[in-house]
Amino acid sequence: MAGVVLDSVVENKHVESTKDYRLPFSAMATLFFLWGFITVLNDILIPHLKHAFDLNYTKAMLIQFCFFGAYFIVSVPAGMLVRKIGYKKGVIVGLLIASLGCLLFYPAAAVHLYWVFLLALFVLASGITVLQVSANPYVAALGPEKTASSRLNLAQALNSLGTTLAPKFGGLLFFSTAATAASVAGADAVKLPYMLLALTLLILAVIFIFLKLPELQHEETQANVAKQSILTAPHTIFGAVAIFFY
Repeated sequence: MAGVVLDSVVENKHVESTKDYRLPFSAMATLFFLWGFITVLNDILIPHLKHAFDLNYTKAMLIQFCFFGAYFIVSVPAGMLVRKIGYKKGVIVGLLIASLGCLLFYPAAAVHLYWVFLLALFVLASGITVLQVSANPYVAALGPEKTASSRLNLAQALNSLGTTLAPKFGGLLFFSTAATAASVAGADAVKLPYMLLALTLLILAVIFIFLKLPELQHEETQANVAKQSILTAPHTIFGAVAIFFY
């Protein structure tokens, strides 16, 4: 899912005509692919954990509720965090939190408690929320303003590619005969895929620590603060309503 790109809060301090943004954009696009991939794994988890814990449909759908509930709860604190530490550090923090959420799937499967799975999903989604708050404005700022929408569309296309590939990947790991036979009531089958995701996220966090990215600062003037009221931005309101129904 696309995050909301904040207008008039990101200013690129580099000369666009001489700056090569291909490497930083490629790094950011990788994040879009990865969080699309992770998000769609929830759809595979629902029937898997429903069977493993003998859940009714209401309890099974708590998977989506806890995951996307984090978007609602964490989005404002994530914005405050990114404003304080910057976009690059925000990406790193988001990757580390998401990795922690993936790691929590291991003890969740070990103790075989459904609420621990839900906690892991909430932590994972909290990390992705921080990533979205950091990455969307960052991608918009990595180059000329007139091509910002094109860069965002390309990044979102990679996000959609992740949502396309994830069901195949998850199906092979969650529902393979070998995985099912080796699991305890089916719960252990989530260990391997989420440990792999945790490792991938950690590697990306380390890469971003050492990657030379343009320093983009969140700047606010008194005029900009006044413009940030949601009530004065009808497009934002309509977009939020559309995403809610989505």
